Amino acid sequence: MTPDMDRRKVLTSAVLGVAGLVGATALGSLAPEAAFGATVAPDVLPGEVDPNFAEGRVTRIDGTLIVANGSDGRLHRIQATTATSIWKLYPTTFDAVLPGDGLYARGLLMPDGSLAADSIWVNIVSVDAHVAMLQRDAVHLDHKGSRIIGHVVPGHSAAVYNGTPAISDLSMVQVGRHVHVIGAWHPDTNEIDIATLYTAV
Repeated sequence: MTPDMDRRKVLTSAVLGVAGLVGATALGSLAPEAAFGATVAPDVLPGEVDPNFAEGRVTRIDGTLIVANGSDGRLHRIQATTATSIWKLYPTTFDAVLPGDGLYARGLLMPDGSLAADSIWVNIVSVDAHVAMLQRDAVHLDHKGSRIIGHVVPGHSAAVYNGTPAISDLSMVQVGRHVHVIGAWHPDTNEIDIATLYTAV
């Protein structure tokens, strides 16, 4: 059986409510970088829509079904299951997803048109910027002429210096340096919570 068929079987079983399922992290990484790095399905041609991916703004939650308006105008119905992993700055549970949140979801398109999600990333952002100012609990970023406030969240924010493993010490971040930040957006603001900040020293 191919990996895609295994995935289809697990997610189909999850949607139908079969007990005893593994978490979605067994099917793929929940790391925030995976939201942006995962490739489209191999049978999707350039310029076509990947049926196993959804992005948008949550408009309604009905039980474990998330309804989201995509930036391309499509309406997405995303079904969370016992096999769905959810990230919102860190791995969390379905009740952390709220109307107004933005999301990316990857999973499997079901016959009814819904997406059975194996991974959902809530309010995730990936930003290239320059450090404008440092505070004890925040990194102020200049992103294409706009200011973003990156909050340092104890126990969750980390820095990667020169490609080394991530550490919780952000004290080596320098004003004026280019950084890449993955974090969780505070909807309708210019603020994010920093998950990982990448920079050189």
